Amino acid sequence: MTKQERGTRTRDALIRSAAGEFDLRGFAQATLSAISVGAGVSPGALHFHFENKAAVAEAVEDAACTTLRRTARIAYRHRSDALQNLVDTTHALAGLFREDIVVRAGFRLSCANDCRTELNLRQEWQSCVQQRLAEAADEGLLATGGLRQVDLARTIVAATIGLVTLSQDSGEWLSPHAVTGLWRTLLPTMTTPEALAALEPAGTPAVLLRSLTPVG
Repeated sequence: MTKQERGTRTRDALIRSAAGEFDLRGFAQATLSAISVGAGVSPGALHFHFENKAAVAEAVEDAACTTLRRTARIAYRHRSDALQNLVDTTHALAGLFREDIVVRAGFRLSCANDCRTELNLRQEWQSCVQQRLAEAADEGLLATGGLRQVDLARTIVAATIGLVTLSQDSGEWLSPHAVTGLWRTLLPTMTTPEALAALEPAGTPAVLLRSLTPVG
């Protein structure tokens, strides 16, 4: 293993350890000493990679953002229609929140008041939802006389972020069953009966498999 490879591995271990601490204790209560111990490295090695706790938190957010964006791109690449893609993307991202500690911690940090950076993953998700709904309208999938697009977007964002928040106490809130139930409730209010018959609230298995397959 080269020196650069060892450095990359150490940095990744620190990010994962920090994510565990931030997810468990929050930014304010997490300590650099606990992060270095969790990564199995010395405090000096931590400070070689990160100047302070804020820099570690920013690295966790950046790593979470990279994973979330990549997963959303993969889901979009294999899209069928805009509404099904929105469903599939939600399931894929929920899977990341269930399985990836860095994603959970990075999202929590992005939304926290005590660790504010330029990243706002909640706003990025809202923009993604708005884009998919605009595409759905162009495809003639949205019901006429229903909620306005802006109201639909707010409802979907509020519901999905609510599941993420509730999952901090119980992972069941982000289970496939819970996410499917959310879409079984929302889709009939959003689309036409003809379009609804072709939609799968549980997600498209092939798309979800591709979206959650690790890269590299």
